Amino acid sequence: MSSTSTPPADRTEATEATGPAGSAGPREVADGYRAGRTLPVRVELIRQLKRRRTMMMGGILFALPFVLLVAFRIGGEPGGANNQVSLMDSATASGANFAAVNLFASAGFLLVVPVALFFGDTVASEAGWSSLRYLLAAPVPRARLLWSKLVVALLLSLAAIVLLPLVALAVGSVAYGWGPLELPTGGSLATGTAAERLAITVAYVFVSQLVTAALAFWLSTKTDAPLGAVGGAVGLTIIGNVLDEVTALGDWRDFLPAHWQYAWLDTVRPDLDWTRLIQGTSLSVTYALVLFALAFRNFSRKDVVS
Repeated sequence: MSSTSTPPADRTEATEATGPAGSAGPREVADGYRAGRTLPVRVELIRQLKRRRTMMMGGILFALPFVLLVAFRIGGEPGGANNQVSLMDSATASGANFAAVNLFASAGFLLVVPVALFFGDTVASEAGWSSLRYLLAAPVPRARLLWSKLVVALLLSLAAIVLLPLVALAVGSVAYGWGPLELPTGGSLATGTAAERLAITVAYVFVSQLVTAALAFWLSTKTDAPLGAVGGAVGLTIIGNVLDEVTALGDWRDFLPAHWQYAWLDTVRPDLDWTRLIQGTSLSVTYALVLFALAFRNFSRKDVVS
């Protein structure tokens, strides 16, 4: 007597399954399983917000405007030497000036650290905790895992870069009053125009940090040591800044992201010139897209054992 067996109602046959080495083969998955619903961005974001390093970095960025405020209180009003006025010299003119000075003081290095940390700690930390293989066995598709972590790292980096000028603007407005943005070249910008220029500045600083972010993200897929990915990205960023100071390189410096990191200073001029801002943005986005693509390519082929 023959009988025909039927598969269980809660199982379906998956025709494509990619293993660590990229080989395809059949597997069974639970009914209702959707790869796109695994490791939601909301869940990953909550996980990262609860981590101590996120809280510490937020605390440092929050405290920086107060540190500068105390420094100006102790050191007195800044003033230009030889009748030359810089952006730093106008820090106490208004809250807008104080916010711009905070960005100027931190864009070169301080803001590099949280960006490198949030991106370099993505995959490498999971590997270091030996939890990466369990996430993939959940199963969370590799591309989905990497995409969720990328989005969260972008959100945290943007929040870090926005937090600093917002706190600085509030602290500066209380200490020095809400007023126009006094320009180092002379003249001033009305409060509404100043707010727009500060928004453009923050957006550009974020875009200019994408190269460091993508570099740290790519290194995070190459190593199981988070400090290696973070330190590597910060170190290469510093090397880029050093090379930009070598004037003998001539026009070759135009291909260095560091060469355009202070292009946002064009926003604190009477007439906004978009030329350098556009050049710096296009270079940063190009490098970032290449490095992000390399990260996804490397992780899709990586033999995960941690």
